[in-house]
Amino acid sequence: MAAPTAAPPIDPTRDAPRTQRTKSKRAANVRTYLGVVLIVLWGLIPFYWMVVTSLRDVDYTFATDFWPTHVTMANFNTVFSTERGNHFGSALVNSLIIGVSTTIIALLVGIFAAYALANLKFRGKFLVMGFILGASMFPGVALVTPLFSLFTDIGWIGQYQALIIPNISFVLPLTVYTLTAFFREMPWELEEAARIDGATPAQAFRLIILPLAAPGLFTTAILAFIASWNEFLIASQLSDDSTQPVTVAIASFAGSQPHQEPYTAVMAAGTVVTIPLIIVVLLFQRRIVSGLTAGGVKG
Repeated sequence: MAAPTAAPPIDPTRDAPRTQRTKSKRAANVRTYLGVVLIVLWGLIPFYWMVVTSLRDVDYTFATDFWPTHVTMANFNTVFSTERGNHFGSALVNSLIIGVSTTIIALLVGIFAAYALANLKFRGKFLVMGFILGASMFPGVALVTPLFSLFTDIGWIGQYQALIIPNISFVLPLTVYTLTAFFREMPWELEEAARIDGATPAQAFRLIILPLAAPGLFTTAILAFIASWNEFLIASQLSDDSTQPVTVAIASFAGSQPHQEPYTAVMAAGTVVTIPLIIVVLLFQRRIVSGLTAGGVKG
């Protein structure tokens, strides 16, 4: 009968690489979550402080309590009150009209421009894209005086078109660039198959390409609307009391008392202005995320 062989000695360093990899992975996860928390706090703390200040009584505007104290809704009443010349309600409507009009027109033009840049072959395509990107980098402050002079000559000062057209010129490069990057990752074989089956180019684009491009369209539309909603420089010079958007209305706010800087009222107005953007993002967050990440991974 053979003698039992002794078990080989256990090497304590055999699992060291695996343990080291586990620790490294945990450390990487900790760093990732820590970075996410810092980014979230960096974005939410200013908004939280704006909400807290908007709920404070005017006499405690500069209180440093982190939690809401001396809570009152009087600041929101001041925002929508017209007794001191505030026209915030009509300014909200103006911003909505300007933002929606700018977004729709920019999307209509940007879709076809991006389709051509992504799918069609023609000379100078990269030069066209370069001009589009160059237009987006042009400083808006350099356009204030020429636009004011032009719109004064044609009698557009204080009218919606004087605010919508410049916004389109600012938003359109972003729209074309974003949609072009999205369209380049589209499965164009489906469009070719639809044409083989007898569909016209317009039908193939409407029935095949547009439904597939919905996430990119939602993302681009929201980015364009936010850019138009937040525009101040051009609107401050080309609008009047009847067409001024919320950004200009907030800048000209009057407080509830004479000779008083209306910090709490401004914070209340900022809260009201931010709420529609938050609602839009929450409603369409799935499409926004899918649109931003589309084309990021090729398989």
